[in-house]
Amino acid sequence: MTPHIEAKVGEIAETVLMPGDPLRAKFIAENFLDNAHKFNGVRGMLGYTGEYKGKRLSVMGSGMGIPSIGIYAYELFKFYGVDAIIRVGTAGGIADGVNLRDIVIAQGACTDSNFISQYGINGTFAPIADFGLVLAAAKAAKSTKSAVHVGNVVTSDVFYGDDPDALKKWQKMGVLAVEMEAAGLYATAARMGKKALAILTVSDLVFTHEATSAKERQESFTDMMGIALETAINR
Repeated sequence: MTPHIEAKVGEIAETVLMPGDPLRAKFIAENFLDNAHKFNGVRGMLGYTGEYKGKRLSVMGSGMGIPSIGIYAYELFKFYGVDAIIRVGTAGGIADGVNLRDIVIAQGACTDSNFISQYGINGTFAPIADFGLVLAAAKAAKSTKSAVHVGNVVTSDVFYGDDPDALKKWQKMGVLAVEMEAAGLYATAARMGKKALAILTVSDLVFTHEATSAKERQESFTDMMGIALETAINR
């Protein structure tokens, strides 16, 4: 066991789907996985292992923000033999042409976070997804009815920012959406020699203030979940 995960070694699959909301992890386990059993309940961060189309998969919540996903990703990679983590989360759309309920495959993750400074790099590290996972997700996305975008997102440390124009600056650089975890996940995976990808559903539009409900975010973004599951078993 680690300080944050009570599973025994062997209880967690090599590939883990990781939504921010632990209740979304529970929803995925109950609706998509066969023979699912719970391996974690510490701090309410639910985790399950089961089978999808005959292949063993796990799903576990990450909480909100880089510090939270950074802890869980590190422990999963280092202590539980996890090889790949696929974040299945939500994002705020900021680019023109990105609409409510669209899906974003985050090829790269810009960030305003100081997380990467821990590595002592004399320069700027660019957090990117594993190419094989991006390729598998793009292929799986062809079967969905949702509009799918592949490109850059920005991972922010703040949800209620003080600068009203901050996201407009990222928009000018072609960034598709804003979220709070991907850059930390990608950096952790890179440092550990592992694989990571974020697949995101646009839950709100930053500049028009359109938004989905909390219940819809928890339970109805099944196109994203389907893409992530297919990516996990075909990577």
